[in-house]
Amino acid sequence: MTQENNKYLFLSDLDGTLLNDVKQITPKTLEALKSFVSRGNTFAICTGRDITSATKVYEELGLNVLRGCYIVSFNGGLIFDVDAKEIIHRDGLDFDIVEDVFDIARDMGIHVQTYNDKFILIEEFSESMAFYRKIIKTPIIIARNLMDFLDGIAYKILAIELEDHDKMERFREVVLEKYADRIDTFYSSEFYLELIPKGSGKGSALQMLRKILDVREDHTIAAGDADNDLSMLEAAGISIGMSNGEPSVKKVASMVTETDNNNDGLAPILDSFV
Repeated sequence: MTQENNKYLFLSDLDGTLLNDVKQITPKTLEALKSFVSRGNTFAICTGRDITSATKVYEELGLNVLRGCYIVSFNGGLIFDVDAKEIIHRDGLDFDIVEDVFDIARDMGIHVQTYNDKFILIEEFSESMAFYRKIIKTPIIIARNLMDFLDGIAYKILAIELEDHDKMERFREVVLEKYADRIDTFYSSEFYLELIPKGSGKGSALQMLRKILDVREDHTIAAGDADNDLSMLEAAGISIGMSNGEPSVKKVASMVTETDNNNDGLAPILDSFV
């Protein structure tokens, strides 16, 4: 593709955006997405989920029938070319941060987990992990010395606190007091606090894909519903906030869907590009 073409690059969050509340893509939205891609446009799911979970969702939703698509996982930490079946980008936290954050979390009674390419890594199973496993079925490694299983990279840390949000905020403050210049933090749900490398994120992934595919900046589209989508929305030429999304999302979006994720919110907007 060249800068003179009129093709679009569309990145969409999964939960609360492309998927409805029962974690499915509706037939109308899937058809709109297929039509969008069939015109030579490029689509990527862009999620905080790990690559194993994201790939499984991609296949189960029937998106693997599409061509020229990508999976962005770990909130931008990994970009996977679906057709070529290869990782084209990886980014992760420094190991000294991972070790220290796990120590801080242990002292404060906060569940934290990190990831390698295939596994969720935790020090012990907890109620928070059981809650997380209701949706995410990625295999788990439980070990005291998780550094032995990181395979050279720790894509992100996810902290989970189901009952005491104030405790989570205190944890966040302690971590940022030490590492504000090296990590970014944001909530992907009311229970989940994400920790990623500074300057990484979904917005960085969008810009990277745009340059790889040589797509015009004003022809980049992003859709999301939560705070972990903000960098992607801010980086896109056209940003779509879901009507069911957080106020912060609607504030930065250039347009807001008329209906929510349970009622084909994205479909009419995708159709407008076809």
